[in-house]
Formats: sequence, C-alpha cells, structure tokens
Amino acid sequence: MDDELNVTYIVLDGYVELGKYKYVYFFIMFISYILIICCNLTIVYLIWIHKNLHEPMYIFIAALLLNCVLYSTSIYPKLLTDILSDKPVISYPACLFQFFIFYFIGPSEFFLLVAMAYDRYVSICKPLQYPTIMTKNTIIIFLGSAWFVPALHSAVAVTLLNSAKVKVCHFYLKGIFCNNAIYTLHCATPKPVTIFGMFAVFAVVILPMLFIVFTYTRILIIAYRSCKEVKKKAAETCLPHLLVLFSLTCLCVYDISIVRIESDFPKTARMIMALQIVLYHPLFNPLIYGLKMKEIYKHLKHLLRQVKMT
Repeated sequence: MDDELNVTYIVLDGYVELGKYKYVYFFIMFISYILIICCNLTIVYLIWIHKNLHEPMYIFIAALLLNCVLYSTSIYPKLLTDILSDKPVISYPACLFQFFIFYFIGPSEFFLLVAMAYDRYVSICKPLQYPTIMTKNTIIIFLGSAWFVPALHSAVAVTLLNSAKVKVCHFYLKGIFCNNAIYTLHCATPKPVTIFGMFAVFAVVILPMLFIVFTYTRILIIAYRSCKEVKKKAAETCLPHLLVLFSLTCLCVYDISIVRIESDFPKTARMIMALQIVLYHPLFNPLIYGLKMKEIYKHLKHLLRQVKMT
C-alpha cells in the first residue's frame, strides 16, 4: 500500500465458497452475459430496422436496453476474471471507477422510465397534442438528461471522496463488485459525502419515482373513465414499464439500505441479491419488452421464424 496516494487493493469478499464453486460461477456468469448481450441487442436491432417502431416509446425502450448492455459490460468482464483468480481483488482507484460507472448507468434507468412514463401520459391523456409535444427535440432532451444527470451526480460523489482524502481502514468488501458498500471501507465518511449522498438519492431515485407514480396514477384515472379501447391501450403499454419499475425499485432499496444493515446481513443472502442485480434485472428488461409489447413481439416472432428456416 502507498500511504501517500492512499492506493491499496480491496478483496472482494462477497462470494460464497468461491474455491469450491468457481467453475459453476464462471459458467453461470458467462452464459448470462452472452444472453444479456444477445437478448437486449436483438430487441434494439428490431427497433432499429422496423420503421413502425421508430416512435418515442420504442426509442426509449431501445435506450433502456442499450443501458443494460453498457451496465453489464462494465461489470461482467471483471467478474469473470475475479471468479477464475485465486483471490478476487481490485485496486481502490479501480473500485472508485466501478462505483462511478455503477451509479452513472444504474440511475439512468430511472430517468429513461421517466421518459417512458411521460410519453405514455401524453399518448393516452393528450392524444391530439402528442405529435407537437413528443418531437425529435423532446426525445433528445430526455435521452441526454437520462445519461447526463446521473453521470454528473456520480462524478461529484467520486470527486468528493477524492478531495476529502478519506482513509481506507478496511480491505475486505462484502460484495462482488464496488457499489454502495464502498463506504464501509473508509475509517469515517466525511460529512459532505454523506450529505451529497442523501441529496443524490433524492434527486436521481426518489424524484423520478414520484414523477412516475404520479404520471401512471393520472393515466389509470383517465383510462378508468374512458372507453374499453383506451383501457386496453393503457394496459398493454404501461404494464411492462410498471413491472420494470417495480423490479428496479426493489434492487435500489436493497442497494441503499445494505450499508445501514451491513453487519447483520448474511453473506449468502448478500450474494443472492448481488446476483439479482447482475443476472436477473438485465435479462428481465428484454424479456418483458420482447414478450409484453405487442409490436415488438410480432417482429420478434417473425425473426425467430426466419432463423428456424435458415
């Protein structure tokens, strides 16, 4: 360890019996990574090549699935390397970088869900104004904000940690990658870091969630008062977004609370939740949108028929 630079190596101590099950872990992770890439990019490809899917809702879905690919690519190569190593370690600067990527790409999903919620709100509640509201510029603003705002918050958090020159007193991270648990490594968390962390949670998680809940509540009220066709449209297009939001919210609650209950959370349960984040959720999104969105499912079936014929 170089004390001047505060550079050290952190042991990723979140695996359960890694020596015994390393090849099982590697096989599961490798297959999952291939599936995540293939499933997400297949839906993106379908949206790209079919002109009837060149609508704001599908563009936001494509952005969400690309976000999953970026997220998985920032996590999986290191995971696969760690599993095959004798002792999974990561340097503290690399851990900070992984922390930055995790809290840049992860919250972006909330903002993309905000864009989808607003798109559905305008489509169902203000159908006549839809073409004038959901313009190309509106889509660009939503997409830009979805990545810029979380990136800014994540960069400020990492900058605060670096500028405060926090000391690392613990060298075992109870996880398989660097997320919120990085704060447990420090001797003490500086007050500015804690305050900004609370602000960031409010700005990039709670506010988007409140907006989404409010928007879908309005949609449900309008749909309930409308004809059967509007109810059907609302159910078909809003249900997948709500399922993804519920899944993401559960994982987010775990990630935020894990530091508070750090000493009482069993290692096996901790690893199961970590696997939920890296395995289940990136695969859940393309399955939901591929099977539940009628237009995407239609093109997906056609693509699978073509593959079978060849």
